[in-house]
Amino acid sequence: MLRITGADAIVIDTAGTGATGSAGDLHVRDGLVAGEGGGAGTGDSPDDSVEVLDATGCVITPGLVNAHHHLLQTAFRTLPGTRGVPMAEWLPTMAAAYGAVGVDAGLCFDAASAGLAESLLNGVTTVADHHLTWPADASTDDTVAMATATATAARGLGARLVFVRGTARDDPERAALSAEAIAGALLPGAGSPTPGDTGGGVRGGAGGGLGRGGIADDGMLQLAVGPAGVHSDSPETFRLLGEVAARFGLRRRTQSNEQVDVAIALERYGRRPLELLEEWGWLAPDVTLAHLCDVTADEIARIAASGATATHAPGCDLPMGWGIAPVAALMAAGVAVGLGTSGGGSNDASHLLADARLAMQVAPLVGPPINARTVLGMATAGSAAGLGRPELGHLRPGAAADLCVWDVSGVADAGVADPIAGLLWASPGRRPRHVVVGGRVVVRDGQLVTGDERGIVQRLRARVGR
Repeated sequence: MLRITGADAIVIDTAGTGATGSAGDLHVRDGLVAGEGGGAGTGDSPDDSVEVLDATGCVITPGLVNAHHHLLQTAFRTLPGTRGVPMAEWLPTMAAAYGAVGVDAGLCFDAASAGLAESLLNGVTTVADHHLTWPADASTDDTVAMATATATAARGLGARLVFVRGTARDDPERAALSAEAIAGALLPGAGSPTPGDTGGGVRGGAGGGLGRGGIADDGMLQLAVGPAGVHSDSPETFRLLGEVAARFGLRRRTQSNEQVDVAIALERYGRRPLELLEEWGWLAPDVTLAHLCDVTADEIARIAASGATATHAPGCDLPMGWGIAPVAALMAAGVAVGLGTSGGGSNDASHLLADARLAMQVAPLVGPPINARTVLGMATAGSAAGLGRPELGHLRPGAAADLCVWDVSGVADAGVADPIAGLLWASPGRRPRHVVVGGRVVVRDGQLVTGDERGIVQRLRARVGR
């Protein structure tokens, strides 16, 4: 039993109005939210062993959900020649850095450990890692080892991970075989989809580890597949990875309609990316589209009609010069929109709350303003919707107990009328006091308690020589 006591406000639901509960205590049992309030009726019993977290002067929110990251790039931040340059220059610069260090399971573990530790310290409890970088000579076993290393890093730190077996100009058949092998290794017992299931809900064999949507039984690991986009991957890649997704009940993710994506699609196919994705079967309720900077009103309507979801990544799109997604228009059309940081090759921080603030600041450049509570909803419930995870992104009874305790008693919040809005508008470098994932305290009093932060830094520095 965990009790978080004395909060000024508890944000129960970030979808819609972003309603707050009453000030007081939040109760957690068996990894789930048991209730909120300051008195009886929350299910405590005299035999409960209760751990207490002090939330005096704080606001409690659901844990943030980073819907689009590239954790490997954590090892390659602020590289010269990677900001504000054309994709034709960015790609070889990153490739040279990867080649100089050598991408293998060890690097994946070290980079993921750093990126996930940073995420937890910034209040991000779930990270979707779209892994696109696979050595040309990597065997299927090598790719399984790389995916396993990333998952091992997440489990050790207590972070929820969505590992997306991505591709970027990879051989389609090898990528599909790798995706199948990763599913078999990380989710033993994976079977065939339940008949009639279009959202990725499957059941594994007896004693298997696969639940709905390619999610492990304990909810800490989820698998998905995702080509980088029509600008880099062939129709065959999309077809074969789509078949793997259907076979194993995995969700699908890709990147679409950055300005460079549109330009390459027009040059190569004479058509725009979303038209191609629709033709290739990749506009559907189990698909999430990242970026969407250059979309027309007709394309927004097409996305909404398909049931696909979206991920906004302003911390990547702005410095790369790819544009700004029209988030207000997407949401007005009924598209669920999440928030992601993207990776260290374009956004040097895993600080989703800071990117939420940026999303508010740039929204008026492409449409009406978006208020703080709505953007907080994007970073929680919106991202969770794109992952098919209704238990995440809110703190209603029965939800996964993933939450952040944010101190709003300091000078940065002095004079703030709405402490929920103040989380985003004030103090862009804000970190939470406590972070809980599945009822487990992973950050206490601003310190990572599930790993050695100094050791993580030293290992990565030794590996990359920086």
